[in-house]
Amino acid sequence: MPIDMNDQNLSSLLTEKLKEYFGFNTFKGNQEQVIRNVLAGKDTFVLMPTGGGKSLCYQLPALLMEGVAIVISPLIALMKNQVDTMRTFSAETGVAHFLNSSLNKTEINQVKEDVLAGKTKLLYFAPESLTKEDNVSFLRKIKISFYAIDEAHCISEWGHDFRPEYRRIRPIINDIDKAPIIALTATATPKVQVDIQKNLGMTDATVFKSSFNRPNLFYEIKPKNNVNKDIIKYIKQHEGKSGIIYCLSRKKVEELAELLVTNSIKALPYHAGMNAVTRAHNQDAFLMEEVDVIVATIAFGMGIDKPDVRFVIHYDIPKSLEGYYQETGRAGRDGGEGYCLTFYSYKDIQKLEKFMQGKPVAEQEIGKLLLLETVSYAESSMCRRKTLLHYFGEEYGECNCGACDNCVNPKPQIPVQKQMVLALKALESIGPKFKIDYLVNVLLGHNNAMIKSYGHNNNEYFGAGDENNDKFWGAVIRQAIIQGFVDKNIENYGLLSINEKGLAYIDKPTPISITLDHNYDEEESEETAMPSGGGAADEELFAMLKDLRKQVAKKNSLPPFVIFQDPSLEDMAVQYPISIEELQNISGVGVGKARKFGSEFVKLIKAYVDEKEIVRPKDMVVKSVGNKSGNKIFIIQSIDRKMDFEDIMRAKNLDFGDLLNEIEAIVNSGTRLNIDYYINQNIDEDKAEDIYLYFKEDAETDSLDEALEELGSDYTEEEIRLVRIKFMCEQGN
Repeated sequence: MPIDMNDQNLSSLLTEKLKEYFGFNTFKGNQEQVIRNVLAGKDTFVLMPTGGGKSLCYQLPALLMEGVAIVISPLIALMKNQVDTMRTFSAETGVAHFLNSSLNKTEINQVKEDVLAGKTKLLYFAPESLTKEDNVSFLRKIKISFYAIDEAHCISEWGHDFRPEYRRIRPIINDIDKAPIIALTATATPKVQVDIQKNLGMTDATVFKSSFNRPNLFYEIKPKNNVNKDIIKYIKQHEGKSGIIYCLSRKKVEELAELLVTNSIKALPYHAGMNAVTRAHNQDAFLMEEVDVIVATIAFGMGIDKPDVRFVIHYDIPKSLEGYYQETGRAGRDGGEGYCLTFYSYKDIQKLEKFMQGKPVAEQEIGKLLLLETVSYAESSMCRRKTLLHYFGEEYGECNCGACDNCVNPKPQIPVQKQMVLALKALESIGPKFKIDYLVNVLLGHNNAMIKSYGHNNNEYFGAGDENNDKFWGAVIRQAIIQGFVDKNIENYGLLSINEKGLAYIDKPTPISITLDHNYDEEESEETAMPSGGGAADEELFAMLKDLRKQVAKKNSLPPFVIFQDPSLEDMAVQYPISIEELQNISGVGVGKARKFGSEFVKLIKAYVDEKEIVRPKDMVVKSVGNKSGNKIFIIQSIDRKMDFEDIMRAKNLDFGDLLNEIEAIVNSGTRLNIDYYINQNIDEDKAEDIYLYFKEDAETDSLDEALEELGSDYTEEEIRLVRIKFMCEQGN
């Protein structure tokens, strides 16, 4: 139906249609202004956080305008969800359709019939499908009301989910038939926004930018120490609440989902490697509340309208702050509570950097810069909300948001007025061509090749800040950016320049403070990490267990580490296992060791628990999942058949180091393997005997580094690992 944009009653008409089609009485935020702009036939750019109601901005105009709206969307699951939703709002089942690879020929013909008959108002495409010649030919036959580009950040190489096909959308639109464009995203920095508008040829578009602040979300970062136990503990304490757990790898998704189910949590996995039927079933089970938790890769969630997700947990740190913001934004879309917990370890960053190797250099550079922003956010002690909003070009005026770990548990403030002036002067002196790490290196006096090439080793500020470390100066410079003294160049990503406000601060400095950033390393103390099993290790019990281990080791003429290693004893001193079955769930124990050495340990623990009247954290004895992987079974069977290791490696596409890792994991869980046949063929008998005797008589730990140092350069790492496996099998299992 034609819309008269000058109609004084347009507002009441839109409100009436909103109620009729979607059941809402009022628009949210900028929705009405966006819809008016689309109805007026103008290009429109919408930046609206997750849960802000982006979909309605193109769905309602599509229903009101003549012709068909072409919606370009990145995921089949997203299209299906939106099409199903639209059909619930209309008596006409053909009101919305998608054309993608999931349809057969008959279904495709039905879609085209409905479109040509005028029944369809929204037609969804993936960008790959849009470029197919038969689809282009078909679209030339119909009247297109407008194009809606959903998840538009996929256009930008600087976005968190770049898809090259998205950059071909504008040429295809020109080839089909020009019509107004509405581009929508929940996550775009100023840099990404510019990139999207340039690529779509809509630099003159009306821009509608909603606040990125989600006051109902609580943001927290924790060190990645006892992550499985931490997650299970949290979910058990919030039983029945819906949540999403994001992992970077498909393998981790499968493993974690299985672990949760083993611990009586209703959970399902979701990732792109699953077949479409299973994926759709698991998604629907989550939406229909048949399960509480979905464990997923980032493939899950785009456009999934589940308003009551109460927690979003990142098992691994995301690759970018855009990704982090979008994924956490799926919590609390109804305005209710939303807890956003992320586990962080710098080792994960190093893994992500490794994954980038082999990609084009430009893509690697962009990826590393995005990762640096994520590291900065994770390690910073500044208000999470302030940092996050600033990243998206929005200022947050409050000093304490009251809803992030840094604001709820603030660290002591350090006055840095003098150091702030020094950093700003140093930046003014070197000029606007450098990033944070370069400025920090100048202040610290690091005389590297790059600094020498620019001659900044002769700069008056070179080494002027060497009384502090890089963490300190990183925090000062980030504070300078947040305070608006320093700009980050949008076009040349990450380059710093001092601005007028910064120059004014140098002339008239005022008191300013920072908190020192977190240091999330693997050895972080248990005081800062969430304790496993509901408490820190019981030191008295731990000492008693070490004494018992010595006695058992002496009785068996074995080194103590063969019995149980320290982390296993620490876990016993947290979980208080009092049966062999419970002992099997202790870290690094397994069925074999529990049965062989466990009886005296559980007896001691039971007596200790009874004497001290300890209430055991029984609900938090995390049940481990038996390793049922195809690799494990195949390797055990192959070694039983005395198959050559090279043949096992080829069959499972493993290198030698990976195979040894798998075998060590099998042996450490208590399974006994006989690899004598391989050792006899590949290691000199005298060398094998020397290594074996070292572990039996001299070694205090099973450390590979210590063994290499003690045995000398005649022995290779692989030889030592192989004989250590033999030793552990014969003596420990």
